[in-house]
Amino acid sequence: MEILSNTKNSRPVKVLSDRLNRTIKQFFLSQYSTAERAAVQRVIMDMNASYQAFVHELFPNAELIIDRFHIIQLMGRTMGTIRTQCLKQLDKHSREYKVLKSLWRLFHKATPDAQKSRYLFGLNEYSTEQNAIDIGTDTFPAFKTAYETYIDLHDALMGRHADELKNIITNYQPNGTPLDTAMHTLRKNLNGVINAAKSSYSNGPIEGINRKIKELKRACYGFSNQANMFTRVYQLIA
Repeated sequence: MEILSNTKNSRPVKVLSDRLNRTIKQFFLSQYSTAERAAVQRVIMDMNASYQAFVHELFPNAELIIDRFHIIQLMGRTMGTIRTQCLKQLDKHSREYKVLKSLWRLFHKATPDAQKSRYLFGLNEYSTEQNAIDIGTDTFPAFKTAYETYIDLHDALMGRHADELKNIITNYQPNGTPLDTAMHTLRKNLNGVINAAKSSYSNGPIEGINRKIKELKRACYGFSNQANMFTRVYQLIA
C-alpha cells in the first residue's frame, strides 16, 4: 500500500494497492496531464533511491525534499547500532553499561538538562541528564563522535540552518563506524536534505495516517479482501 498526499492541505490524494514503481508512475501518467505534472513545485519523500529515479520524469520542475523525520530516523537508528556495539564491550555492572542500557532515550534528546540533578532510574543515582550522557560517551570516542554529530545535525536541520547542515555532512570524516554509512547516505541525497532545512513542508501528515492504518490492521486482525480494507482506510482518513 502506498499513500499519496497533497503537501499544502495534507489531504490524501490516493491510496495505491502497492509501492511498485510502475504502479505509482502509471497512476500519475494516467490521471494528470503533462502540464499538470509540470506545475508541481515540490515532492516530499524518504530516501528511497528507486522513487527518486523517476520523480523528475513525472514532475520535471519539482524540487525534491527529503522528509525531516526520515533524516532523524536514519541518524537515530545509527546511534542505536553504535550504542549496542559499545554495550557488548562493557561490564554489566558498570555505570557506563547502566547508562547506555537503561537511559538510551537521553542520547536522542535534543536539549538534555545540564543544570538540575534528579534520580535516574537505571543508573540508580542522582545526576543531571548531561552528566549521564557524558558517562556513556566518554569511554567510547566513536560513540561520542556519533552523538555530537547527531545533535549538531538535528539542531541544524530543525533550526533551518541549511549552510550549517551542509557543512556537517560534507566535512564529516569517516571513523570506521556505522555512522560512516549514514553520512554517506545523507551525502548522496544532499540536495534533498538541504531542501528539508529550507522548507516547512514534511510528510508528517502521511506518517500520522500510516500510524492509523497500522492500528486499524491490528484491531481488525486483517481483512477478507483488499477492497474492504481500502473502504475502511478511506473512511478513516477522510
